[in-house]
Amino acid sequence: MLYRTAGQFKTSYTADQALFPVRQDAVLLGIILVLAWVVLPLTASEFAFQTLLIPILIYALAATGLNLLTGYAGQLSLGTAAFMGVGAYACYKLVTLMPWLNPVVAILLSGVFSAGIGVAFGIPSLRIKGFYLAIATLAAQFFLIWLFEKWAWLYNYNASGAIQVPNLDMFGLWVAGPQAASATQYFVVLAVVTLMTVLCINLTRGTLGRTWKATRDMDIAAELIGINLMKSKLTAFAISSYVVGVAGALFVFMWRGAAEPNLFDIGLSFRILFIAIIGGLGSILGNYLGAILIVGLPVVLNVVPEALGLHISSATVEHLNTMIVGSLIIFFLVIEPHGLARLWTLIREKLIVWPFPY
Repeated sequence: MLYRTAGQFKTSYTADQALFPVRQDAVLLGIILVLAWVVLPLTASEFAFQTLLIPILIYALAATGLNLLTGYAGQLSLGTAAFMGVGAYACYKLVTLMPWLNPVVAILLSGVFSAGIGVAFGIPSLRIKGFYLAIATLAAQFFLIWLFEKWAWLYNYNASGAIQVPNLDMFGLWVAGPQAASATQYFVVLAVVTLMTVLCINLTRGTLGRTWKATRDMDIAAELIGINLMKSKLTAFAISSYVVGVAGALFVFMWRGAAEPNLFDIGLSFRILFIAIIGGLGSILGNYLGAILIVGLPVVLNVVPEALGLHISSATVEHLNTMIVGSLIIFFLVIEPHGLARLWTLIREKLIVWPFPY
């Protein structure tokens, strides 16, 4: 009876198109927000912040950016990590050239540079698609990593070739750098991720989102009904790269603390792609479910055997993690292409009609 809808009437078109057509969904979201903003910051340890909470939010945001491009607009991309790198290096240059700039503003502005690069590498999508477009974005991955290594101006001519996050304060409180507390960084990441998620949800539910879906499902038919494919595809690349660039800035400034070009290699792109696939392409919720699984699985594999008195080496845990993730990807591609988000939808539909299924 948790999802009983008796007495919840829709008397207008606006009510029928509401973000939460079932009242229980809004209540569930409210509980999640209370947990994220109040309960977890008061109870989580330093280990939980650095190992689970912060990386889950950052990976979920990066997967959201990729999902806008691949899940909603139907444009394949294998260069997500490189666009994250553009956001990270752009944020580094902003805070070093303009030390007075608010760190959150610098993080949000860094996505603009990533969006510009994303549009430049998205131009081939006007002529090619599918596997060939994926190869074009893969070329962007290798080119940008090479650029991060060779253009010394990006890392202020540091002899190590790495960027080090300086101590940044906001309203007298350290939010980035060695002196920043993990709880403070968590709140900054949570605020930015919440803002970006709300924006993405509204985009996908609006005219632009429907344009992307039409382009994804059949671009020729979309063009015949008057959709400008160039505008649709390039806006998808721009907005997706912006979100990914912001995630990249958070990745370095609010979690890693330092970065080398190899941090944004192809392995990171595949990890974000796995999150989107397991969570569910074309779903905002799926990005968070996939990130929780991908980030939390190694922690569970480390903690649970120890709690049961079993001693497993770190190498074995890593192999198990790779095997499980690979199996899950195959399972969702074959059995449930819409991922964990679809499984939650099925559970929710069962709860709505329980205990009288039809």
